Amino acid sequence: MPPETTPLLQVRDLHTTFPLRSALLRRTVGHVQAVAGVSFDIPAGGTLGLVGESGSGKSTVARTIVGLEKCAAGSILFEGEDLTSLPPARMRQVRRQLQMIFQDPYASLNPRATVEQIITEAWEIHPDVVPRDRFKPEVRELLERVGLNPDHAARYPHQFSGGQRQRIGIARALALRPKLVICDEAVSALDVSVQAQVLNLLAELREDLGLAYLFIAHDLSVVRHISDQVAVMYLGRIVETASQQELFAEPVHPYTQALLSAVPDPLPWARPPRTPIIIGGDVPSPADPPSGCRFRTRCWKAQDVCATEDPALEPRLGLHPAACHFAERRTELVVG
Repeated sequence: MPPETTPLLQVRDLHTTFPLRSALLRRTVGHVQAVAGVSFDIPAGGTLGLVGESGSGKSTVARTIVGLEKCAAGSILFEGEDLTSLPPARMRQVRRQLQMIFQDPYASLNPRATVEQIITEAWEIHPDVVPRDRFKPEVRELLERVGLNPDHAARYPHQFSGGQRQRIGIARALALRPKLVICDEAVSALDVSVQAQVLNLLAELREDLGLAYLFIAHDLSVVRHISDQVAVMYLGRIVETASQQELFAEPVHPYTQALLSAVPDPLPWARPPRTPIIIGGDVPSPADPPSGCRFRTRCWKAQDVCATEDPALEPRLGLHPAACHFAERRTELVVG
């Protein structure tokens, strides 16, 4: 689906912080910078893959967009409206167009509700979407669309497998006919074969319904198969962003290169063996991030300038934007 001139979602310089409280009297003694200046666009019908290791702030970005976390600074424009300044009544209307699929397909479903009750809850809150006399046929249609037996609408979540529960979560997300669906590690808890089934389902739904996705994952090989654009996050910031084809063909940021080197090669006999890039140390605390480049404490290219100057996210080597003073091409890391 060709993108529109104005992106469906525009995130600009997004900051999200959490208070650090003392054990005594629960006083605020500092703040954790979970998201520190993130910007990206998602066009109508497009998919942005947001990748990075655990603790990089990916899920916080998603939760801030839908209003589950409070934005400390920046703007979130959805169809031109800034979600950070909307009154509650208007935000409730806009939220219909923004739905989320959570990581754990069991914890995100009410164990005491049937599949039919889980799906129709959204229509109870927004009665103008589906008339009550259409609930049952609409539920059956949604279950068929996501590959489930419509005769199982009266069952409870514990009666389904993990992959089936995630399909229920997808059906719930589609109930309000959204324009953007945020997939927060939606396949990471599933077996590899089930992951492929869910990814194929998401791709089919995007094609059929014109959906846009923000697809969050820590596995680059998963992101590659569904994303148009990819943004790589590290410690609350985006360090590299490009089209899916360009990022995988010519990664230039050391962190992205390290992530790619860990992706298994599906054709190891057809290419020389790759030397994996091992990142030393632990992720620094977001409550006290390093000065300058946030990746410098674990980067094998780090020099003095990295500690004093925070590299801007801008085009490097005539290619796509990356936040690194010493960006370089590493085409031997490419996985076919």
